[in-house]
Amino acid sequence: MKKIAVLGSTGSIGVSTLEIVKAFPDCYQVIALTAGNNINLLQKQVELFRPRIVSVVSEVAAQTLSQQLKGIDVQICCGVEGMIRCATVPETDMVVAAVVGAAGLVPTLAAIKSGKDIALANKETLVTAGSLIMAEVARQKVNLIPVDSEHSAIFQSLAGHRREDVQRLLLTASGGPFRCHGLAQFESITPADALAHPNWDMGRKISIDSATMMNKGLEVIEARWLFDFPAAIIDVLIHPESIIHSLVEYHDGAVMAQLGIPDMKTPIAYALSWPERLPLAQQPLDLCKMGQLSFSEPDPERFPCLQLAYDALAMGGTVPAVMNAANEIAVDAFLNNRLSFLEISQVIEKVMYQHRGEDLTTVEQALHADLWGRHKAQELINGGLA
Repeated sequence: MKKIAVLGSTGSIGVSTLEIVKAFPDCYQVIALTAGNNINLLQKQVELFRPRIVSVVSEVAAQTLSQQLKGIDVQICCGVEGMIRCATVPETDMVVAAVVGAAGLVPTLAAIKSGKDIALANKETLVTAGSLIMAEVARQKVNLIPVDSEHSAIFQSLAGHRREDVQRLLLTASGGPFRCHGLAQFESITPADALAHPNWDMGRKISIDSATMMNKGLEVIEARWLFDFPAAIIDVLIHPESIIHSLVEYHDGAVMAQLGIPDMKTPIAYALSWPERLPLAQQPLDLCKMGQLSFSEPDPERFPCLQLAYDALAMGGTVPAVMNAANEIAVDAFLNNRLSFLEISQVIEKVMYQHRGEDLTTVEQALHADLWGRHKAQELINGGLA
């Protein structure tokens, strides 16, 4: 039986992970859970899965949860230290890193250092400190299995093939809700519009990143570190049907792809069970019913965030951490009607090019760059982007 910790158990990935655990009780045992402010859902998860330790965002939330869990034997922690404790419980075999944003970096690194295998759904961990994370993965000889559907597809399409034969990695993107919008329509996009993803059921922040295609930019950076290929051979294709989750092209012209319905349970289950596969009760993929699969290149005018991610990766060092931080602040401001949709990319670009990048040698540098990027983005937004 594999013993797991789920960091971000009340988010969409965390909830789906626990649904898989519930369906295969003889295969998995939940040891630890972490969450933010969704105390009511966390309470239900604790009552069902009986973890030994949980962590929430604040002392106030911890006190509330403690009152709601009277009579249940569970240790309740809070804050970053609480997440680290949950990520490093000695008997845990695998940590599912599903915290949204750069907040996942520190606990995920702690889990790696303590010898845990990682099912990685937190792309920002590799965006902010990819070189350091992958070096530690190699040092500790642990497995880091991608959960993002695109990276899971590449992981599967690389299996059994020689790295030196790879010509391109092709990340697919749905294009989000605005791929067919005229440029003039972007001026009036609202948070409700951007949250209405046509294919995937995702959290609020990731849904906005999908709408701007920053999500795909972050995935390009993640792929660079996960698979150790240069950005020059990592391309993005718009694929509205979200059936082909990504592809690998080889020097002989062969292209390997992983297909499936747009449901995150498949890549989550594969990460949990690798190298085996779980018999999920999923709707089968009916290609005849699909009719056709279509592809196009991303439009840089509609989606400038994608190019900004490529630029940040090319600059390297602390720049990707700053870019990611600025994006998190800008997305939050957009969701709270303090910023227009078009201004998201403007904030990111201004912050990136005001940053004096430096080589990344420590996690503390990445955290400092993240903090700088947040402060600078907030300053720009408060000042009307002046």
